[in-house]
Parts: sequence; C-alpha cells; structure tokens
Amino acid sequence: MLIGVSKETTPGETRVAATPATVVQLRKLGYEVVVDVGAGAKADFSDAAYLDAGASVGDALSADIVFGVNGPSVDQLDRLRPGATVVAILSPAFKPELVEDLSRRPITALAMDAVPRISRAQSLDVLSSMANIAGYRAVVEAAHAFGRFFTGQVTAAGKVPPARVLVAGVGVAGLAAIGAAGSLGAVVKATDPRPEVADQVKSLGGEYLSVASADVEISTTGYAKQMSDDYNARAAALYAETLPETDIVITTALIPGRPAPRLITAEMVAAMKPGSVIVDMAAANGGNVEGTVPGESVVTDNGVTIIGYTDLAGRLPAQASQLYGTNLVNLMKLMTPHQDGELVLDFDDVVQRSITVVRDGEPTWPPPPVQVSAAPVSAAATSGDAPALTVPRQSISTGRKLGITGVAAALLFALIAVSPTALQVHLSVFALAIVIGYYVIGNVHHALHTPLMSVTNAISGIIVVGAMLQIGHDNTAVTVISFAAILLASINVFGGFAVTRRMLAMFSRS
Repeated sequence: MLIGVSKETTPGETRVAATPATVVQLRKLGYEVVVDVGAGAKADFSDAAYLDAGASVGDALSADIVFGVNGPSVDQLDRLRPGATVVAILSPAFKPELVEDLSRRPITALAMDAVPRISRAQSLDVLSSMANIAGYRAVVEAAHAFGRFFTGQVTAAGKVPPARVLVAGVGVAGLAAIGAAGSLGAVVKATDPRPEVADQVKSLGGEYLSVASADVEISTTGYAKQMSDDYNARAAALYAETLPETDIVITTALIPGRPAPRLITAEMVAAMKPGSVIVDMAAANGGNVEGTVPGESVVTDNGVTIIGYTDLAGRLPAQASQLYGTNLVNLMKLMTPHQDGELVLDFDDVVQRSITVVRDGEPTWPPPPVQVSAAPVSAAATSGDAPALTVPRQSISTGRKLGITGVAAALLFALIAVSPTALQVHLSVFALAIVIGYYVIGNVHHALHTPLMSVTNAISGIIVVGAMLQIGHDNTAVTVISFAAILLASINVFGGFAVTRRMLAMFSRS
C-alpha cells in the first residue's frame, strides 16, 4: 500500500507528519511513501532528503493511507480516493462538524489524539509527545519574556534571587516544564488535583502544593477530571495566596472533551508583580487564565505578560515532526501485523477501536470508555440491566496470620533441633535474615524495587564463592549441587548488573 504525507494547510503549522528517518522505517514495514512537494520545508526537511530516504515526491492525497498533522481541509478531503485511510490529529471531541463531514465520505479516519492512556499505547501517544515539547518550549518563552536570571547568583555586584515558578497541572507538559525550569535554577512549585503526581514533582526537584478537598482521588483515566465547587474554591485560595510571590506561572490544565477550566482570574493577575510572566498552555481550548488571547502575547495594565501561544510544539518543528512521525510509525507497526505493507484495522484491539472516528464511511465516534488505571470503578459508572459483578477482596485475619507464623516457627525450631550442631548456627542466621530482609525490603518504596533488586542480586556472589569451595568435594552429589549453584548464582549476578546498567543508560545523555 502507498502512504502519502500531505502538506499542512493550517496557517502557521510548521510540522510534517513524516521525516526522512521515519520514511525509512515505513518502507521496512513494506509500504511505499509519497510526499507532497515542500511538505517538510518549514521543518527543514527538503524534498531531496525524502528522495534519498526512498520516498517519491508527488500527490500524497492519491495514496491509500494519508498522513497529516492536523485534520485535512475540505479541499483535501474532496481529493481523497474512495477507501482511503486518513491519520491525523482530528480533535473529534471539539470538531463535530469534521466528524460529520468525514462520515459522509467512503473513507476511514483515525484520530491520533484519541489514543487511550494505557501502557502499551504509550509509543503512539501523540498528545504526550507534543506536550513534552510544548512544556519545554513554554519555559523557553517564559524565560525570554521574563528577561532575568532563573538561577540565583551571588556576585561582587550583588545578590540575584532565583526565579519562583508555579506550574498548574502536572501532566506530561507540566512535568516537562518543571524539569526545564528546575534545570535553569528556578525554585519550582506545582499543583494538581491528582495526588498521585506528588512523587513525580518531587523527583524533578519541585515542591508539590496540595489542595485538601473531599473529591480528590486517584485518576482512572490518566487525565484530570472536572472538579467540584469545593475543590475549585480551595484551589482559588491557593492561587490567590501563591501568585503575588511568583515570577512565572505555567498553566497546563485540560479536561478531555471540555473547555479548559478557568484557574486564574483577572484579580489574581492584578495581584502579581510587574514583570511577571504567565504562559497559558491551554489557550487553544479557552485558556486557564482570564485575559489570555489565543495565539498572542499580551501585557496587562500592571505589567504582567500573558503568553497564549497555541503553537508551542510547532516552535521546535524538526524535533516535533520526528516525534510525531515516530508515533505514526509505531501505529503502522501495530496495524501491519505481517509487515507486508497491508493495513489491517482490528476493532478487537482497544487502541485501534479508540482512535477510529469513521470506518468506511460509518461514524464510530465516540468509542467505548477505556479504564487505564488500577483504581476501582465506582458503582455509578456501571450501566446496563445486568448487575455489576464484584469480587470481594479476601483479607487474612490477624489470628490466621499469627497461626501461620506460629506453625512456621515451630517447623523451624524442629528442624534446628534435629540438625547437626554446625548447621544450627546457619539455620538461626537464615531465619534472622528472613525477618530482617522482610522488614527492610517491605519498607522500600515500590518505585525503587527494580533498582534495589538488580543490585542486591549481586549478593548471590556469596553463593558462588561457597559453591566453588565445595565443588571439589569427594561426594558426587555435593559436586553436582555446587556446580548448579555456581551456574544459577552467576546468572543472577550478571543479570542483576545487566538490569542496573540498562536502567542507568536511560538517564545518560547519548
């Protein structure tokens, strides 16, 4: 099948849906690729670079599969061939007229911004890819408008205090902003209605500001939800208290399918210091800040700059195009099971079902809801005539726990009693090691279990040394057991260090 990479018609769009590097990957999957003339020019990808990668340059809209960044224009839709598949950021929740237009045509439309937030779909998550770039760029834009140091300094000419940054909304964009601002030396604080993000903020060197409210709970969708009036009132009080001492504010709060929530009022902006900067990353969906002008930077009467740029990711076009193109390649890998250049749309796959807006001219939006968290689903969320099936969690009573512990202790004492004197000492040490190890490992945060175990596996080296001392024993059984111990413990040792090395490589700059 032929994949076409269309030229963007949205004013100001600098990204392109495929780069020369991703063209090579698409061809390895068995596809041929055609690129519109000048499609990658604004991202500094020339037509010659696409030709060198194995693509052709021509009419992309005549292809079987058409890639785009934004949804196609009416003119582009009219030029599509019957049976074509369109893949782009379609925003079906905000553009019902586009969904209606697509459903009148004999085509299939896939929305890359509808990828569910589940683990195996992370490589397809365009929203996360673009939000990561936008969060970083938001800090760059803020630093440019702020016009002062982010980091604190002590010089012969005087002391320079660090910039104080507040990030409202700790999703992918918020985390990227926290990391970028922190790396520049700013004092960063962040707030979010999801308490589970507190550890992520702290891991990046920020301070998490919590809002105590009854409706704060773990998210079951991967996104923040619409909050109650009580929470909004408490959050507003937090902003009113924090903003007068804040130099830079970056807001990222979005709720899927709804306008952006209003977090900061004009009165709060008026209380900020002259020269402060606000970057409203939700400007395209209505904005989190009163006074935001989408696509523009404005200065209030008290000297506060409000940046409402809606193309933050597009301000790094080459990087954004590469990440977006990689997301599309990963989608093609999922939908090309035989790597033969033939696209297969499987509605039994929750990922493919979720992103399908129109299938052969039949509307399929909205998709069934997908639970993406281990948090329990409330009874109110269930529907249908059949009662919801609930499996009660079986908990072990205290008496049963004591009984099991007593039986285990009795068996251990009996084993020690019938053991030779030399073995009794080792069994006692073994029992104490189990107790100490249980409490030590049990109190380690779950996020550290993998690095902890990959390092402690090296303790198996003690087994290797002991087995090497016994392998020359006259008894054949002892020799065989020693050999097996050396083999298995060595695998454990080398495997532990291999896991550690791979984990450390994730944090190393190439």
